[in-house]
Amino acid sequence: MGIVENADPALDEKAVIAAAESALKDIAAIRQEIGRVIFGQQNVVEQTILAVLSGGHALLVGVPGLAKTKLVGTLGTVLGLDDNRIQFTPDLMPSDILGSEVMDQDDNGKRSFRFVPGPIFTQLLMADEINRASPRTQSALLQAMQEYHVTVAGSRHDLPEPFHVLATQNPLEQEGTYPLPEAQLDRFLMQVDVLYPELDAERQILLETTGIEEATPNPIITAARLQEIQALVRRMPVSEKVVDTILALVRSARPGSGNADTDRHVSWGPGPRAGQAMMLCARARALYDGRLAPSVDDVRALAEPVLQHRMALTFAARAEGMHVRDMITGLVNDMSGD
Repeated sequence: MGIVENADPALDEKAVIAAAESALKDIAAIRQEIGRVIFGQQNVVEQTILAVLSGGHALLVGVPGLAKTKLVGTLGTVLGLDDNRIQFTPDLMPSDILGSEVMDQDDNGKRSFRFVPGPIFTQLLMADEINRASPRTQSALLQAMQEYHVTVAGSRHDLPEPFHVLATQNPLEQEGTYPLPEAQLDRFLMQVDVLYPELDAERQILLETTGIEEATPNPIITAARLQEIQALVRRMPVSEKVVDTILALVRSARPGSGNADTDRHVSWGPGPRAGQAMMLCARARALYDGRLAPSVDDVRALAEPVLQHRMALTFAARAEGMHVRDMITGLVNDMSGD
């Protein structure tokens, strides 16, 4: 089996294994601490953590009241990150996110401009109900999410490291919302669907959150340690088989690629950024599960969260009641080389 080399040449196999074992202990502690505060929702917690471990951003989609905001706040505390929350509204302006230049005057009457940073200057940004802001304001996040700096009044301002955006979106309350453009969606590593909790988890929620005291999270790692784990994820080897599987899956989701179902039902499909996201998330998922290299099963498990926001169905397919998830399920089932 061929291996795609992504490791630092100075880092030998034993060092990688030792670093992975150390990371596994930290990840296990992170999972345990989050589990004290967030009940159930294992897939949501896993996918959100994977997005952060991969160094990317995540879009959490679900109805109100499913602890999306609480999860992001908990994650910030547990990972030792500074965090800010922005409530997106129709009247929110780009300067409310990025910051603005203000004029100062000293004792001698000399005037000068000074940059006042906005709430985006944080390590973990919670963009709450992101689709309620205007397209102009949404676009203020585009440069930050891709290039990790913002430009205000012609001057560049670098964002803190690490920098992650965890945005929430409500799929039901569509009045007064502005759908995110494709370019914005593509910058989210994953779309995490937040569903209603299972019965046992909801029972635990009722018992644990309606008393006098409620569990609060504690820091487990630091931002510097998170960056070390993120660097380790990028060093993990990926087999040629997994790379070929990722390429085959992503390309099969594009119209004109030779897949009859895709040609018939998909109006536009994922670009190369989807494959990059899959590579990173597959590595992170392997480490999350205690493995040193990703497998085809990781690609299968991540197909939906990585691809669903990077595809759109034709009008005819939507009229037939199809959903993007149905299309992805079909493509995953068609994958060969198990």
